[in-house]
Amino acid sequence: MAKRPSDQEQDVPEFTQFNDLCNETVGGQILFATDDWFAVAENLLKASPPEWREGEFTACGKWMDGWETRRRRAPGHDWAVLRLGVPGIIKGVLIDTAYFTGNYAPKVSLQAAYLQPKDEECIPQRKSEMGRAASEEEMRQIQQLQSQEWAYLLPMTPLKPGYEDSRFNYFNINNQEKWTHLRFNLYPDGGIARLRVFGEVQFDRNTLLGKKIDLLSILNGSVCVKYSNAHYGHPRNIMKLNPGKDMGDGWETARRLDRPSILKVDKNNILQVPGNEWAIFKLGCSGTIQEIEVDTSHFKGNFPDSIKVEGTKDINGDVLWEILLPPAKLSPHKNHIYLESALQAKGPFSYIRVTIAPDGGISRLRLWGHAV
Repeated sequence: MAKRPSDQEQDVPEFTQFNDLCNETVGGQILFATDDWFAVAENLLKASPPEWREGEFTACGKWMDGWETRRRRAPGHDWAVLRLGVPGIIKGVLIDTAYFTGNYAPKVSLQAAYLQPKDEECIPQRKSEMGRAASEEEMRQIQQLQSQEWAYLLPMTPLKPGYEDSRFNYFNINNQEKWTHLRFNLYPDGGIARLRVFGEVQFDRNTLLGKKIDLLSILNGSVCVKYSNAHYGHPRNIMKLNPGKDMGDGWETARRLDRPSILKVDKNNILQVPGNEWAIFKLGCSGTIQEIEVDTSHFKGNFPDSIKVEGTKDINGDVLWEILLPPAKLSPHKNHIYLESALQAKGPFSYIRVTIAPDGGISRLRLWGHAV
């Protein structure tokens, strides 16, 4: 039987509305780990929630969906170096210990640096496989990076075990510097299911001027600031770079309970319903919009009936939303393209409101235009 969300799950910090800068879907990458005995460090960056496989074992031990090192029997502690998918200012982190109950890392810390590509030359080639540890030669090479000297974003801090009511370990980060790489320290060893690094993408806006870009892309600094419902998938998913891989990789709401018992349509074949769901995005760059893509891939029996896109310059005070794309009928499992001739307004806009009716899911949204 499904469980209602606990008070802890509902009481999440505001920084979680920012984008995850280290997720595998934005290009986050593990560059080095001291040990990958039970489970490799790449699992930390998986986009999917952690899973449990009852009774499943590997040649190295119990199968675990996270990063788990062996029980350390030598001086020191375990640690890993990762490259953020996009450089940015880190607002907070979530360290999820799901299913690691008697084997979670008791304490962790997080360090950060801003590196250039040439700084990575001393990092040994990554060998991601269970049952191995970094060799003496690999340890010698990585020491040239001097990662132990990096700035601390999170000092040595205790964690809670991976039971359902204690797995989510949230930490605010009070730092305004821009970072590209992290060192994640376990003290002294153990397992972590997922690492989420929430932050604000930083880039040179002048490099975008004159180019046709996706103004809603995470790479261009956009962020979801408000939404009505995210029961099955957060609206920020529709800003991701790569095509959606399944329904869980998009924005999907619960079914609205106010939908009519008998459905009717208007002359444009759009359902007449009293309610809808919406999400508001702050664009990383204000811009004018010439083309819109709405992708409902994987949403075959649960796509929205229609979508509307509006824009504004400011959401403080009395907000005047201009209709960019009037209500448009959607189809299942399809990429819909709306050219400039279908748009009522161009902007420039700094905020976008996406409304789907009555409910459902979309995989990706692209707003092609020019930064101003």
